[in-house]
Parts: sequence; C-alpha cells; structure tokens
Amino acid sequence: MRKNKIVVEEWLRSAEVRKEIELDAFVIMPNHLHAIVAIHRGERQIVSECLEAERRAMKAKTIGSFVSRFKAAATVRANELHGTPGKSIWQRNYYEHVIRSEKEQNRIREYIVNNPLRWQIDRENPDRKTNQVRSTIEEDDLYPWED
Repeated sequence: MRKNKIVVEEWLRSAEVRKEIELDAFVIMPNHLHAIVAIHRGERQIVSECLEAERRAMKAKTIGSFVSRFKAAATVRANELHGTPGKSIWQRNYYEHVIRSEKEQNRIREYIVNNPLRWQIDRENPDRKTNQVRSTIEEDDLYPWED
C-alpha cells in the first residue's frame, strides 16, 4: 500500500469518525494536500450533573485539532507500513483560510481540482520551474484565496 492510499483512506475516514466534519474537494500532491473542510459545531451540549461532566462533553472542534489528528493517524499507518517509526511525513504546519462566499468556494474548488496540472510551478515543488511558465499565468489563478 502506498502512502497516498493511506492518506486518502484516513482523509475519508475523518468524516466518518468526526461527525462535525464535512469534506469537500481535496487533492493529494507529491508533498502536501489541498482540501476544503467544513466544521459544524452544532448545539452546545448541556450537562447539568456537574461542572466537570460539562467540561468533558464540550471538546474543542477546531480545524487545528482536526488537522492534528488526521496527520497523526496517517503518519502512524504510513510508518507502520514502511517500518519507519517516528518519521515525519508532513510539513510542520498547515495553511488555513476561511471561505466567505460561494464564489470564493467555487474558485478554490477549481484550484484544487486543477492543482496537479500546475505542479511544475507550485511553491511547494522543490523542483518548480517558475521562470518558464509564470509569465503566462495570472497570480490570482495560482492562489485564489490570496488578495
């Protein structure tokens, strides 16, 4: 099994085990992942038994906790497969952006779907060839969430 398959399986599994997560478009690149994720917080659970029970019932449902758990699950499985315990397979951090309109969401979806075609000029590609291609592509087309 390849790392990419593990990442896809863990990504899809995320929505099954984390009911507050809704997955949208995603693509796995050679050294990173692009995705749209919605977090539905729902109604606050009220526990009248005691304050401690209330604290346990209200776990944080943040993008940071989701990304951390997803990366950890995929890393453990990939390292078990390859016999590389403790090896990092992810970039240290992640980039998040709040999508504020349907138009913006559609632009980002299109970017995600077309991203593999742009790998040669991607900032994350260590072998990128920007000088030959950049002049023919608008900056807005490369990174639609940036102003």
